[in-house]
Amino acid sequence: MKAAVIVFPGSNCDRDLAVGLRRAGAEVEMVWHKDTALPPGLDIIGIPGGFSFGDYLRCGAIAAQSPITRAVVDFVHAGGHALGICNGFQVLTETGLLPGALMRNANLKFVCKTVELTVATTESVFIQAYKPGQTICLPIAHHDGNYVATPELVGELRDQDRIAFTYADNPNGSTADIAGVLSENRRVLGMMPHPERAVDPAHGGTDGAGLFTGLAQMLTTA
Repeated sequence: MKAAVIVFPGSNCDRDLAVGLRRAGAEVEMVWHKDTALPPGLDIIGIPGGFSFGDYLRCGAIAAQSPITRAVVDFVHAGGHALGICNGFQVLTETGLLPGALMRNANLKFVCKTVELTVATTESVFIQAYKPGQTICLPIAHHDGNYVATPELVGELRDQDRIAFTYADNPNGSTADIAGVLSENRRVLGMMPHPERAVDPAHGGTDGAGLFTGLAQMLTTA
């Protein structure tokens, strides 16, 4: 599996994401936001967490206009896989590659802790390693992780089985407890919790490792 991790000014989880992918056996290239083209032969693009462009204007909004993001959009439209974590999820919604929006946490406070998630579906290469209804524990660290969606959109996501993860105890006010969603073709995943921060026992847990190992296995054999 060959992966690219996009790096914006203010990204701070790019190396963590690269480590998570490499531990699963992926070849990873780091790509600067001013580049206009992606490396050839990619299987997946990772958009990491952090505070791209200092979260000025609106989280992910400036990063969505970076030169490399246009190439990411083209890659996805051509059928490529993409994973956006935390700020990366915000970027994906700003590009329109994923529906909904990420707003300020309902309590207006930065939240940093480990939370329980319920695996809502496994019908995607990202989540194949888990079981439907399984509880996993992943860290969160965000100020703008409140996923906002209209009742119509929530109904659509449920009908199409595109809600990837839900919070067991909603930490930010997200609509319908949503912690992660899939694109219509199920090749794009956006999630606020950080699986790359739970891939080694030294992290306090390894529940995030399944996402990367399952992804590598599925894309390598596809």
